[in-house]
Amino acid sequence: MNGAILLLAALAIFALGYLFYSRFTEKLIGVDPTRPTPANAQRDDVDYVPAHPMVLFGHHFAAIAGAGPIVGPVLAVQFGWACVALWIVLGCVFIGAVHDMITLFLSVRHRGESIGSVIGDLLGKTGKILFLLFSWSALILVVAVFSSQVVDTFMLDPAIASASLLFIVEAIVFGLCVYRFKVPVGIASLVAVPVMFAFVWVGSLIPIDLVAMFGISKATAQMVWCAVLLVYCYFASTCPVWILLQPRDYLNAYLLYVMMALGILGVLVAQPVLHVDAFAGFNAEGLGGVAPLFPILFVTVACGACSGFHSLVASGTTSKQTANEKHIRPVAYGGMLLEGLLALIGVIGVAGFYASQGAYLEAIAGPEKISPVAMFANSTASFCVKLGIPIGIAKNFMLLALSAFLMTSVDAGTRLARFSWQELMPKNAKPLRNVHFGTLLVCVLAGVFMFGNETVRNSLWTLFASANQLLATLTLTTMTIWLLKNRKPCWMTAIPACFMMAVSSWALCLKIRSGFAVGNYLTGGTALFLLILGAVVVSLAIKEVSRCFRSAVRS
Repeated sequence: MNGAILLLAALAIFALGYLFYSRFTEKLIGVDPTRPTPANAQRDDVDYVPAHPMVLFGHHFAAIAGAGPIVGPVLAVQFGWACVALWIVLGCVFIGAVHDMITLFLSVRHRGESIGSVIGDLLGKTGKILFLLFSWSALILVVAVFSSQVVDTFMLDPAIASASLLFIVEAIVFGLCVYRFKVPVGIASLVAVPVMFAFVWVGSLIPIDLVAMFGISKATAQMVWCAVLLVYCYFASTCPVWILLQPRDYLNAYLLYVMMALGILGVLVAQPVLHVDAFAGFNAEGLGGVAPLFPILFVTVACGACSGFHSLVASGTTSKQTANEKHIRPVAYGGMLLEGLLALIGVIGVAGFYASQGAYLEAIAGPEKISPVAMFANSTASFCVKLGIPIGIAKNFMLLALSAFLMTSVDAGTRLARFSWQELMPKNAKPLRNVHFGTLLVCVLAGVFMFGNETVRNSLWTLFASANQLLATLTLTTMTIWLLKNRKPCWMTAIPACFMMAVSSWALCLKIRSGFAVGNYLTGGTALFLLILGAVVVSLAIKEVSRCFRSAVRS
């Protein structure tokens, strides 16, 4: 199979989905460009800040993308590239993008509050509390998973650490220029974007190699970086959104745009033949033991096809910055399609880079195993050679772009977890609702997973992905209830909700069994806790759906 043909076919399907299915969704839910949004009506210049649509898209895309659409698809190629590609394309168009778009719409219509508050309006206080507790727990896993991957990237190439820190400083300056000194976004971007790319070169001149600088072991250096990232998370969550989160996401989006452009052009020019198997069987042996295609494929590839984390981003930060409801469709549906495209580039990259299924498996699960992020960088860089770019420069750039977006997911996840915690706490419990306490608690609990033993760290991705898909199930179920209550067709969310429920619950059951079987009680117990919370919320939702149907029949 020619990778270029697969890419073009996916692009055509994505274009049709955006032109027709997203418009159908927009009309169904009733988007109204004349209606004031919370970003304007409740503006406080801390969390509620109306953003230019380009800035908003950059923030949203950077926050939802991270390395999720890279890690999951690269790991899932163990089942065969065709299986992964089908789930990415069809899942993205009919489930993931709809999930993101309706979530953003519902949050905008509910004062910019989280999807948990929407659930509270539909299922009552108990449903809201349980959902917020579930999403808060899932976000702690998000922070732990993506922070660990950032650390791995910093250790792999110390120049990435230097450039990443420089990016943070630049983002603060950019935010001050735009929001305090009123410099137009376009003019500020003309200066900031070239400087950002220059930092890629500057980082290579001053790499922050903790092992060489301080003579410490690699393990100690990893722990130091873990601590540094958690401190960064604390400050990123407590600072006003305009001074760091929004401008950094916007600027980093240019890195990802260029990375994706290079990936697409590289695939089209190199036209790689996909050497790994299109279908490798119903079981994969490299995913932490023998793993069944269903449900593991559908939780391993979460970001890039359907991701519950996106609902927390859309309702946690994006809805508070949406200046007009007409921006919902391009930002949410369009952002998800772009993430699906990134995921597909990762699949084509590893499937075309390795000469056989055996070579791929040796790289992903052999004694000298390579991280999925490094596998993506190696494969896409090899295609860039056809564009005349030296492979070393291309590889470093790919790693840098991925690291930037990992950090974006980390700081966004910390802020969202803080939001969930604050909503969980009673309004009269001011010390517990304090911004600093809520953020510190998230960082400490994420650190428990990050500083855990190797068994705990190795199981983080599957645990996060399973919880992530159950979160998507709960969100899709909420959308179904809202559509029913508003006398609208609900099949487009009800069918995906049932499918995702089967996938996520089964995957968590497998995680519970495997965790307790090997004495990994932290991950096994966490999976059990999440499954119970999700089951209770779903049971409440089913009762509400039944009530809606009975009401519709009587009327």
